[in-house]
Amino acid sequence: MNGIALAVFIFFFIAVTVMGFLAARWRKAEQSENLDEWGLGGRSFGTWVTWFLLGGDLYTAYTFVAVPAAIYAAGAAGFFAVPYTILVYPLIFTFLPRLWSVSHKHGYVTTSDFVRGRFGSKALSLAVALTGILATMPYIALQLVGIQAVLDVMGVGGSESTHWFIKDLPLLIAFGVLAAYTYSSGLRAPALIAFVKDGLIYLVIAVAIIYIPIKLGGFEHIFHVAGDAFAETNPATGKPRGELASGPNAQWAYATLALGSALALFMYPHSITATLSSRSRNVIRRNTTILPLYSLMLGFLALLGFMAIAAGVKVQNGQLAIPQLFENMFPDWFTGVAFAAIGIGALVPAAIMSIAAANLFTRNIYKDFLKPGATPAQEHKVAKLVSLLVKVGALAFVLTMDKTVAINFQLLGGIWILQTMPALVGGLFTRWFHRWALLAGWAVGMVYGTAAAYGVASPTQKHFGGSSAEIPGIGEIGYIGLTAFVLNVVVTVVLTVVLRATKAPDGVDETSPEDYTADVGDKGVQADLPPATAGAGAGAAH
Repeated sequence: MNGIALAVFIFFFIAVTVMGFLAARWRKAEQSENLDEWGLGGRSFGTWVTWFLLGGDLYTAYTFVAVPAAIYAAGAAGFFAVPYTILVYPLIFTFLPRLWSVSHKHGYVTTSDFVRGRFGSKALSLAVALTGILATMPYIALQLVGIQAVLDVMGVGGSESTHWFIKDLPLLIAFGVLAAYTYSSGLRAPALIAFVKDGLIYLVIAVAIIYIPIKLGGFEHIFHVAGDAFAETNPATGKPRGELASGPNAQWAYATLALGSALALFMYPHSITATLSSRSRNVIRRNTTILPLYSLMLGFLALLGFMAIAAGVKVQNGQLAIPQLFENMFPDWFTGVAFAAIGIGALVPAAIMSIAAANLFTRNIYKDFLKPGATPAQEHKVAKLVSLLVKVGALAFVLTMDKTVAINFQLLGGIWILQTMPALVGGLFTRWFHRWALLAGWAVGMVYGTAAAYGVASPTQKHFGGSSAEIPGIGEIGYIGLTAFVLNVVVTVVLTVVLRATKAPDGVDETSPEDYTADVGDKGVQADLPPATAGAGAGAAH
């Protein structure tokens, strides 16, 4: 056990725990017993708070561990995360301000709220909500995997022969603290802690990108050693371990994975939750221009995978490569800082994800189907309880299943969440799509994506072994989620033409064109009304 690193880690963990509980008093409104206050931070965050919150939300402990781990294992293919985070910001600039405006005008808390209001379809809204919850669960589990990787490298919990309760006790404690301050403070807790999390990550990356290459003899030596390592044959596949630069055979898989991931990122409920917590339309527009700073950090972070190879790191589980690199290369006290950055980098997104899933359940399952007359106070109470249940489910997932299963289900979650894009983004720009066509397209995309992923094998498992397969009609290997999305759109368009021609009954659109450009201060915008009043008005319209 690395006692110094553990002491530093515990110090930062206690600090952010205190911040998490104190956050309940930060910008607290007089009427705090409603979903706007707990689940969206009162829709009050400015540019920098939103920037740190979105950064803490999107660049998670799993990102910190898995991106360089992918490069450690296979080389350049792992760099797909860099172009996809570059592509995503021009894309969201086109639609997120519109979503913010219409959501604030009508008091929408989730994407499903918008879909229900735009298309007048509770069935389509339910499909979007269930997809969001389903895709979020393994994502939360992976944050706990990130914490567990750090604890394993620090030697906390004992060996494989240790009783399971003692071995997992540190993770259980971390989970309990996370659950407690999320329940107490809602979205304000991760918003406040995100300042510490992102500051630590930027510090660790800045030091690592300079300090480690100096110790290893420079980048030329690092790339030379990595190139030789990737040229070695992998006994499991009989092929080279990886590539220092992607070859022609990998280009379709690389490009489609980057594009599909970019399209999917802001379909996740936690991304939208952080977005809707901002106080104005311009906050969103400004954030799309400064968030690419995180992409620069991600590029530097990815290089750690090559450094781990050059440093001679040998691990059976690739997720341990970067924590082990830090353990080997840094002084003990700074190793503790690096591990704290990863650990806190798990707590922030896990909190936001559980809140987002709770918002979806409360608004689009509990209120729409179980208790339509629920008061704002009842919504608030249910959301807090569901956030606990979501985290319990994620913890059970981590403790009872193999870590590779959690990773593969998160990849499957990306395929699933992409299928909600036609309803969400399409609905922000046009009412032409028919609600039944959108539902059918979603179903086709979900079934195809799941079936195709089920048929992908890897050296370690027969099913759900990856997220790429042959693209029908093209013959190239590509990202399954993007293929499913194309099928989804084709089915939606064709059925919309048929349903419009047959004059099938359409739902009622409760929005108007000016709602999509409204800002705070415009007449009727929800931010100018008491939250409980605005939420009740939006609910009554359904």
